[in-house]
Amino acid sequence: MLTLSQSIFKAYDIRGIIDSTLDADVARDIGRAFGSAVRAKGEQVVVLGRDGRLSGPALAAALAEGMQEVGIDVVDLGVVATPMLYLGTHVLDAQSGIMVTGSHNPPDYNGFKMVLAGEAIYGDTIQALYQAIVNKEYAEGKGSYRTYDIADGYQQRIVSDVKLARPMKIAIDCGNGVAGAFAGNLYRAMGCEVIELFCEVDGTFPNHHPDPAHPENLQDLIRCLQTTDAEIGLAFDGDGDRLGLVTKDGQIIYPDRQLMLFAQDVLTRHPGEQILYDVKCTRHLAPWITERGGKPLMWKTGHSLVKAKMRETGAPLGGEMSGHVFFKDRWYGFDDGMYAGARMLELLSREKDPSAVLNALPQSVSTPELQLKLKEGESFPLIAKLQREAQFPGSDQIITIDGLRVEYPDGFGLARSSNTTPVIVMRFEAESQAALQHIQAEFKRVILAAKPDAVLPY
Repeated sequence: MLTLSQSIFKAYDIRGIIDSTLDADVARDIGRAFGSAVRAKGEQVVVLGRDGRLSGPALAAALAEGMQEVGIDVVDLGVVATPMLYLGTHVLDAQSGIMVTGSHNPPDYNGFKMVLAGEAIYGDTIQALYQAIVNKEYAEGKGSYRTYDIADGYQQRIVSDVKLARPMKIAIDCGNGVAGAFAGNLYRAMGCEVIELFCEVDGTFPNHHPDPAHPENLQDLIRCLQTTDAEIGLAFDGDGDRLGLVTKDGQIIYPDRQLMLFAQDVLTRHPGEQILYDVKCTRHLAPWITERGGKPLMWKTGHSLVKAKMRETGAPLGGEMSGHVFFKDRWYGFDDGMYAGARMLELLSREKDPSAVLNALPQSVSTPELQLKLKEGESFPLIAKLQREAQFPGSDQIITIDGLRVEYPDGFGLARSSNTTPVIVMRFEAESQAALQHIQAEFKRVILAAKPDAVLPY
């Protein structure tokens, strides 16, 4: 039997390595603790789902047992994408849900994303589950178990509302993640001809990693668009809550640029409203939103944090550089890669040349996410030190809502602590290669002044 490790209780979810930090016994205890938290909110029903990982069935079964032991009625959706689990907490008689998913992590990982009484939980609420297990503070009761198939209802809800202006031929790459079981059917039902890549759900991920944030995972989709008459390519992560987008000519349209098209559309129905985006997004996004009558609001990175801020502000749309897009307009406010793909196709179907429209969106020279690797516990103190002491001559503005984002007349640099691993995530964007190198050099200077042994990723 594994000893419970506090290390699996992360900022936005619970995540561990199978048979090292996570097994059925740990899952059963998490079920008891989460079920007790649900009971404390005056609720009794929890929706349960799992992605296509090999460890999913055993973990889900143990979770269900643990929840029933503390008086929870479990509604098991079986194998679903994470957003389908989220939908269950809106349309079934349940405000709480728990999804067994390792998202885009390697095959030997798995974990849990949780919605408690209608809110995606994070931070202290997740740590409280750990404390409840340590102290064995569980509710008492005897719950029931039933299964429910939400796939048809999910597809119908989207197809009834999202309409294409013309039929399209598209390619989709699911990376053998769980979206593969649903995405092809969804887009065919909307009127698309669909070329499917790696849509067989396989928890060993035999073809490439299911993470569209990294260009190497989009190369098969790019080649498919070059060699077929498909006009656009969509890619999904392992649990279907993030979207990648590729044009006919092989350009990757990163989520901050996707958000420009989405914002332009949503603001026609919600004039003057706030559009939320995270600190990693392009500097072109704020003026784009402003020019279209919206109010840009930069916020912290993290799907749970964005969801909480959207609830607080009433924003109809939010998005993150990682590919999480949150529609409150015509949808429920949770992140859903397949739904975002449907909305993107709705917009692109109005265009004669979708790729030209996408490629015309404002763009600068930029880096992908870079990672400064550190020892456990080093990243947050280093960022705090930089926030206090670092000087950036010639900068326009220093934003500290999440790490350090330094705006220059011709670009920006970002350094922020990852909430999930001991790294500092860095990203740079500028109007020219020379400006980019200058901003990178400024960040290198202040980081090495604060930590002389740091090995920078550029």
